[in-house]
Order: sequence, then structure tokens, then C-alpha cells
Amino acid sequence: MCGIGGVLGHPQPAVLSRINHLQKHRGPDEQSTWLGQQVGFAHTRLAIVDLNGSQQPLNGPNGSVLVVNGEIYNHETLRESHPNYPFKTAGDSEAILALHAASSPSSGKPLASDYAQWLNMLDGMYALALWDAKHKQLILARDPLGIKPLVRTQIEGDLLFASEVKAFHADERYVPQLDELAFAARLVWEYPLDATTLLKGVHHVRPGTVEVWSTNEHGDASCTGTAVIEHQGMNPANSWDPSHQAKPLLDSFITSVQQRLMADVPVGIVLSGGLDSSLVAAVSHEAAQRAGQPVPECWTVAESEENPDWVAAEQVASHFNLRHHQHILEPDAFEQRLPQLVWHGEDIDVTVLFFNPLFEHMSRQVKVGLCGQGADELHAGYPRYGQLGNHHLQLQQRMQALPEPMLNQLQHGPLNPESGWYLGHHQPEQHTKDLGTMLDFELNHGQLSNFQLRLVDRHSMAHSLEVRVPFLGAAHRKETYALPMDWRRSQQREEKAALRKAADLTDLPKDIVRRPKLPAGRATSPTMLNAFLNDYSAQTDELLEHYKPWAAAMKGQEELSIGLGLFEALHLHEGGHQKTNRTVQALLNEVI
Repeated sequence: MCGIGGVLGHPQPAVLSRINHLQKHRGPDEQSTWLGQQVGFAHTRLAIVDLNGSQQPLNGPNGSVLVVNGEIYNHETLRESHPNYPFKTAGDSEAILALHAASSPSSGKPLASDYAQWLNMLDGMYALALWDAKHKQLILARDPLGIKPLVRTQIEGDLLFASEVKAFHADERYVPQLDELAFAARLVWEYPLDATTLLKGVHHVRPGTVEVWSTNEHGDASCTGTAVIEHQGMNPANSWDPSHQAKPLLDSFITSVQQRLMADVPVGIVLSGGLDSSLVAAVSHEAAQRAGQPVPECWTVAESEENPDWVAAEQVASHFNLRHHQHILEPDAFEQRLPQLVWHGEDIDVTVLFFNPLFEHMSRQVKVGLCGQGADELHAGYPRYGQLGNHHLQLQQRMQALPEPMLNQLQHGPLNPESGWYLGHHQPEQHTKDLGTMLDFELNHGQLSNFQLRLVDRHSMAHSLEVRVPFLGAAHRKETYALPMDWRRSQQREEKAALRKAADLTDLPKDIVRRPKLPAGRATSPTMLNAFLNDYSAQTDELLEHYKPWAAAMKGQEELSIGLGLFEALHLHEGGHQKTNRTVQALLNEVI
């Protein structure tokens, strides 16, 4: 696990070093750079597997060079299938170079589809950059779900790429600007859509996609091809019988947890007390036995011991005899931690503060965590999935409240693919017409990769902690995609009905199995959040006036104005990254 970055075109050693400095939190164990004539790589390492080896960048045959962020869970199988490759490490990343070497054509340049073919053999989470020196091509690729981040931008012909947007401040030519159209979509949908970020010209590499980049005679970089590594989408069967199909669903999840215990360092569990994280805890003994690893310990944070999440997590940990680490949020947690939350999170949501102290406390004793993220997107856990009509109405109301140019472009297009858009337009009725359509949309257009997985990645890696998501394992995805829609959510059955049937096969207490979905951020610290927002009500009013064109679309989510103010001060103003230790009020004073 690590932070990666680089430049294609005219790389400079100083820029590569500064990329590492800005992403050092992702990999405090080692920092290194590699400089070629056309391309340079930066790498910061968090050592998880093969602790004393596997330093990156990794070098392969024919001059190929690799930097990768993530874990390849089937690397041992890949090693066995390539006995003639001269492996130099015991780590998982080198299996990527073995696949590349075995798939290199004897003549002609490989196409993006050729790279996608062997990348499809990887089972894991990853974002990688590979310099194919033989063909003078840079390969950027991201795992099928977008668990690991990879963003890019172009400056005067140079391509810059990194794990986090903040790394682009390494290049003095980079001038961040708010992408108003992407921001408008963020206000409507509550997450950035498609490959957009809140910053103009900064885009994600699409999950499950490989991009091929090269330079022209002037050294300017351009994308010469893209290909899909793996499609994601619901494929519901006509029926599902829990009497004989609940067990394979559960077994697929246990397999995913077992795989994600792969580590040469301690592993822990993020335990909120909800069904998803509790199911991770429920199968941890069996998964650890299968993996030959110690049983993970658990971590919980909340605002008080009376908090329902706290109480439920205590019950689960005690029931399964798991060592439980608990932390009560500091009374001034919002005041003290919000600047760091916005800086690391690269977003405007201020309700998810608990991630910061949770991962900070975990990182003091473990380097890897397991969480329940992804279950709601696969199993239709969010309340809006059962209220698509109301959700459509809410989206439409926010859309109509946007400034007219953004309203027209989002609804009618054309949205430019080169600006990070996958579709020509985004109309709420287009994506909310039925449950299957909605799930596919959120799986592929940002809810998972740009919101939930971004939260986990940025805030865990802010504290040098790698968090893995077993619900998104290949085996479990296959079983889940085949579930009929009425076994995810229907009027006749409870929410996430199939998953709860699978959970019934464990020893998880029944009141936890039947526990309804609660919004993670607000559920963990509702009183503290409301008190903070009340204390900053005057500033909120000032911010809404300052951001007047957007104020109507913020109705019902006015706290986003505080997030936007902090985002502007930290990410848009010069030297923002040097101000993360300032108070919330001091940062907002720069804006209003």
C-alpha cells in the first residue's frame, strides 16, 4: 500500500520529490523516485507484505518500471503460473510485472485492449502506473471497483498523475480552480459524478479501465487508447432460495474476508455496530483460521457510551470474544479536526468527522483494517433505494435550484468526455426509474468510487492505515450481482433481505442482523454535529450569501457551505496545504 505519482512528458526530479512529500502520509516507511527520459515516478510506501523487500519502483524485463498502490490477493497463484519469470521479491506487486512480461507481443505496439486482457487476471485493489519502455507507453490502470484512487491532470503538455489531488501542488504551474459544473452535480447527487472532481481539469482514471499514454515529437503527452478491464452491473436471476443459496452467499463473503487478511502486519476491524461491519466481525474467526492469521481486533468511536452504534458494537465484540478498542470523541472534535478532514478528504462533507479519529486510533496498533463499505451499494441498503420516487423528486428540486447554465448542461448536455463525463447528460429520471437502474448508476457513476471508497481511502491513508473492503471481493460480487431485486429491497421483505438471510447462518445476535440502516456520520455523533452547526450558524448564513448562486441548491444541506469554505481555503487558495493546523474560524475568515 502506498502513494504513487509521476509525470509523463518533461519530468523534473524536484517535482517528483515534492509529490512524495505531499503524499508521505500514504507511505511513511519509504520514499523513492525514478527518472527516465520521458517519464518519472514517485512512490511512498506503507509496508504491508514482504516488509524488507518489494521496494518500489519495481523494475522488470526490457526496462519496464512499475509503481502500484494496493494489494493483489491472488499473487501467489500468479507466481505459480509464471515459473520462468525472474522474481526478485516475495511481495504481491511483482506479479503485475510477470503478467506484463508474459503478454508482451513479439512485434508491434500492444493496444489498450491487450493490456486490459492480462490486467483482468488480477484479483485485488490497485491503482498502477507502468512504463513499457520497449514500446514507450505509459499504462495507467485502476481496479474494477475503483477502491484505490488514481487522478490525473495535464499542464502545458505534461501529464501528472497521483493517488491524491493534493499531490499536483508539487508542480508550481498547477493553479487549482473550482469546476463549477462538477460542483453543481455534487450538490445535486451528493457525490461527484463520473470521472470529475471538484477541481477543473483534474479527473479520475475510470474504475476498471486501462489508459495508454505516449508522447509526441515535442514531448507532449496524449492518451492513445483506453479499454475496459472488467464491467460491473447487476445481473439478477429470476429467483433465489435462501434454503440452499444463502450459504454460498455467506461463503463468498468469508472467502473475501479471508483474502483480505493477507498481511505481514497486524489487521483490525472497523466496527460500527451496523449489520455490515458486524458481519465482518462475525466471520473473522473462521476467516482467520482459513487464512492462518491471527483473529483481528476491533475499533469503535462514538460521541458517548449511550450512542446506539457504540452499544451495538460492544454487543458484537463481546459476543464473539473479540478484543475491542473504543474511543469517545473529544468534545471539540469538530472544531479541531475539520480542517484536516477537508484537506485529506478532498471534499466538502463535514458530517463524516468520525473517520478521522477512528483511523488515527487504529493506526497506533495496526496497519490494515477491514470495513463494511460497499455492502449498501450491492445489497440496496440505503433508504433512498426504497423511495425512488421521493429521491427523484429531491434530485429534481436540487437540479432546478442550480444556476441556469449548469442546470441546462447537466440535463441536456452535451457533457464533454474530455472533462470527465461518461454520459452526454444526467437527468434524475434517467437514473431513478427502477431499482436495478439506480444500483447500476451508483455502482458505476460515483456513489461508490467517488464517495464511499474515497472516504475510506483518504481518511485511513491520512493516518498511514490501509483499509480493505471485503464486500467488494470478486467472489461476493458474483453472488450478489445475481440476486433478484426483491431480495435486495422490496415491500414484501426487509432491506438487504438476502444478506440478512446469509447473516442468520452465523452466530450474529438477531437484533444486530435485523438492525436497520443508519447514516454513518450523523449516527455516530449527532449531538456534537448539531452543536457545531448551531455554533457556526452565523458563519453559515454568511457563507450562503457568499456562495449565493449555489445557496438554493444547498437547501436542506446547508452545512455544505462550511465544507465549501474550508475547501476553498485549503485547496483553492495559494499555500492552502500549509494551513491545515489553523482553526475553522481562521480558515473561513479567508473566504467571507
